Amino acid sequence: MITISETAQSHFAKLLSDQAEKTNIRVFVVNPGTSQAECGVSYCPADAVEESDIRLPFNGFDAVVDAESAPFLEEAEIDFVTDKMGTQLTLKAPNAKAKKLSKNADLNERVEHMLVSEVNPQLANHGGQVSLVEITAEGVAILQFGGGCNGCSMIDVTLKEGIEKEMVAKFDEITGVRDITEHQAGDHSYY
Repeated sequence: MITISETAQSHFAKLLSDQAEKTNIRVFVVNPGTSQAECGVSYCPADAVEESDIRLPFNGFDAVVDAESAPFLEEAEIDFVTDKMGTQLTLKAPNAKAKKLSKNADLNERVEHMLVSEVNPQLANHGGQVSLVEITAEGVAILQFGGGCNGCSMIDVTLKEGIEKEMVAKFDEITGVRDITEHQAGDHSYY
């Protein structure tokens, strides 16, 4: 689940030597699966380990992970690097904003993963987000925009020139995208 480099393990062992006996480290994700996901590492005293926690043994300590964070820490890497600027502990968690997809994920899961991991981080720069409502029998992904996207004059460009182009190129089953508020003209429409 988590790879901790030898240099990072040595760094943690040194830090933990100044802590109470049986203190480990906790690796966690705050707001997992969202564009606001943040990863962190903290001390974890023995009495703070929950029964549902996952313990990963390393050289002289355990890394403790809560069950909610675990799927978002798949393929995470912790390193301790030294360069001309000094030393730095780095934590890379490529799945923090969206769980890693299973090999047999259905189309809805794959589209939702794309929205969460690729589209929403870009929209978050403007306070917006998008979610999948449904995929029609014709292969049209119906999306719902929220946050800063509500009332934005660029929503049609974002939808058609950005999201639709990416989604149609990535998924053979998707024929187009539509905003949930986009209505069709019909007998019930006013002219």
